[in-house]
Amino acid sequence: MLLPTFLRGALFALAVCSASRVSAAELAAPAPAAAASAPVAAMATSAPVVAVAAVAAAAAPASAPAPAGAASGPEAATLDGRIQDVKNDVIKINRDLLVLEEELLFPASTQVALFVSMDVGKMFELDSVQVKLDDKVVASYLYTPLEVQALHRGGVQRVYLGNLKVGNHELVAFFTGKGPHERDYKRGTTVKFDKSTDPKYIELRITDSSAKLQPEFDVKVWQ
Repeated sequence: MLLPTFLRGALFALAVCSASRVSAAELAAPAPAAAASAPVAAMATSAPVVAVAAVAAAAAPASAPAPAGAASGPEAATLDGRIQDVKNDVIKINRDLLVLEEELLFPASTQVALFVSMDVGKMFELDSVQVKLDDKVVASYLYTPLEVQALHRGGVQRVYLGNLKVGNHELVAFFTGKGPHERDYKRGTTVKFDKSTDPKYIELRITDSSAKLQPEFDVKVWQ
């Protein structure tokens, strides 16, 4: 009975040793897994850093155009200056074309121009003007209050530009408006003139007569 008991003890010892080896192996086995998980943890912790770097890199180009926008200021000013120069050139060309058109349509040998002016004009509020040349109506104009004020301030209006053949002609002008004491007022004036080969300029003038306390209308032919 001693041998079997001894064998049982040996077998128990071997079982304990094998069990301890198994448990040690089991305890040691998770270590590589933990070690393997370390890079994952490192990657997980480094992911926010990479994301922040990516956001910073993406935001960097957005701020780059600021100097370009600032530099566009002088370019815009230069462009505005060029546009203004073009406008001035167009205005000058248009003026030259109008002068050329008048010279072609109304040559000096046949040209006649009629103007209206007012000297003080407190005794007469101009409403309209009608002009006849050789019994033919060539101009008829109705004035606004602003236009009358411009004439009071010394403005001169050209009411007619046309052609007349060389020779004797007659001009008749009618002025309609309000006279003293707000009464309706209509007066006419007549002048005969000789048209030569030079341009003829005629001024229809409205003046105040302090002696007569009424407006006067006359015609001046400029040589």
